[in-house]
Amino acid sequence: MIIYGPIIAVLVVLFLIPLGQSIYYSFTDFNGYSTTAKFVGLKNYASVFADPSLRAALFFTIVYTFATVIIVTIVAIPLAVILDQKFRGRNFVRSMLFFPAIPSVAILGLVWSFILSPLASGMLNAILHALFGLAPVPWLSDPLLARGSVIFVAVWAQAGWHAVLYLAYLQSIPRDYYEAAMIDGASTRQQFFYITLPLLMPAMLISQVLLTTAGLKVYDLPFTLTKGGPGYVTFTITQGILQNGLTLGQVGQASALSVLFMVFVIAVLVTQMVLSRRAEGRVL
Repeated sequence: MIIYGPIIAVLVVLFLIPLGQSIYYSFTDFNGYSTTAKFVGLKNYASVFADPSLRAALFFTIVYTFATVIIVTIVAIPLAVILDQKFRGRNFVRSMLFFPAIPSVAILGLVWSFILSPLASGMLNAILHALFGLAPVPWLSDPLLARGSVIFVAVWAQAGWHAVLYLAYLQSIPRDYYEAAMIDGASTRQQFFYITLPLLMPAMLISQVLLTTAGLKVYDLPFTLTKGGPGYVTFTITQGILQNGLTLGQVGQASALSVLFMVFVIAVLVTQMVLSRRAEGRVL
């Protein structure tokens, strides 16, 4: 029991106590400054669903999460298969693909905000104008393009890291499987779908859980890239929590949103893990 004492203490101090406070504040009108808080029942929870900015935040957070999980998985697995082959400069290519995962996402967002600037002086717009004479494209000021730009940068930043994760699992697959398949006349495509993909299921579970948790709690990339705009089209749940709790002083509403968000995240992760385990059991 003594061994687990520090772990339990950290869990209580850093998780259970803040969680209990958030649940308590979610039923009050606490503003973060007053010494007393009035009980308001479910008013904060009702205001969460009535606020159009928070509904927009929920919509974009879900779209962002599903898009990044699907696209990164589709890109990373074939990329890992390519990186597993022998070719000149393989280690350099691997390191370059892994590089976007090293800098802070906030820094990447600031860099890409200059590249994708909707002004004519934006790097991408300047290149397109010089090569094709195109007028400035509103990458970050058009609602649809802004959402697509945020998702694109997120995929660019994460695909290489997850490709390296899949590569580690690929290298643990015995080569005997492929040699036996080649003797039986299996094509490269058949080897991929009947050997590689099924044996990558454990890696897919890890990758998709990491992508899902990162997507649901995303804040830094959309904030530094678009500030949540134009309007609220790239506004996220975490940005709504921070804005209501810190900027507007609506700690009660922010706590209610945090509690609802926690329940939603747990439900999504449990569902994802159950479905992944079932899929893994069917193919292995």
